[in-house]
Amino acid sequence: MQRLWVNEVSRIFGDRLINEDDTKWFTDITLEMLNRSFRSGLEFDDLFGEKKVIFSDILKIDAAVRLYEEVKDMPKLLKILNNYLEEFNISSSIKMNLVFFEDAVLHLMKILRALRQPRGNIMLIGVGGSGKQSLLKLGSYIYNMEFKQIEIVKGYGVANFREFVKEMMFTSGVQGTPIAFTITDSQILSETFLEDLNNVLNTGEIPNLMQSDDKDRMQNELREVITDSKKVETNDLCNQLFIDRIREYFHICLCMSPVGDDLRVRCRKFPSLVNCCTLDWFSRWPEEALLYVSRAFLKNLELPSEEVRENLA
Repeated sequence: MQRLWVNEVSRIFGDRLINEDDTKWFTDITLEMLNRSFRSGLEFDDLFGEKKVIFSDILKIDAAVRLYEEVKDMPKLLKILNNYLEEFNISSSIKMNLVFFEDAVLHLMKILRALRQPRGNIMLIGVGGSGKQSLLKLGSYIYNMEFKQIEIVKGYGVANFREFVKEMMFTSGVQGTPIAFTITDSQILSETFLEDLNNVLNTGEIPNLMQSDDKDRMQNELREVITDSKKVETNDLCNQLFIDRIREYFHICLCMSPVGDDLRVRCRKFPSLVNCCTLDWFSRWPEEALLYVSRAFLKNLELPSEEVRENLA
């Protein structure tokens, strides 16, 4: 229970902190509260050092009830993730060559935690090339979600974006298909995109998006769901059910860069980006991570000796 409590406060509060000083303050106060309130005797290394607290539900992904449980067997978790990556590469035309070092695994667990929850939206913050979109692709594949992104073409504007979002809202709200809609800051051609996403995050709808024929289509397609729930069909019930299902199945995943003022200004203008999203900061990959990746890529290369391999890495 103590380790679960540490996991929860780390995900809800710790992940929002943006630098090492704040993170150190957070770990210190967590340990102090553990010892004061739980009389636990757990130390830094037991929770934040070598034996990090990791919880997930992918250890028994085919089970009837998937439990959110502590991952105590790291090699087993890595084997499961590599199996998923292999399956993804077989089924996808675009192959991903990922190496699961510790930081990458921790980020993936945070993404999975957000995607498994109704109203689970996430904002990944880090410089370009840190692996945000790749991990989102794999996370949505693990949970059998549709991974959606907009395709920027010449003349792409607000009307195209709204049409795309409307189709995704019908897919998730009517058909109940889980979607991980991923958008990067380079794809935000107009601040209206963010205003619309801010509304979806906050209320589950975009004002004036649905025309009368869209509403008719929505009510016709939802009729079966309402009949199954044994409720009396009314316009208000249809609208509410549609919004509730969008909020449950439509996951917004934002990939933002902290460089410059854009992120700060946008978070101030559109508060739901922060209030309604799980935040995950991608800091610089540590040296061990970079070495782990280079060793993995050099593993099958014929070299004169292990010393040369290590020096190359």
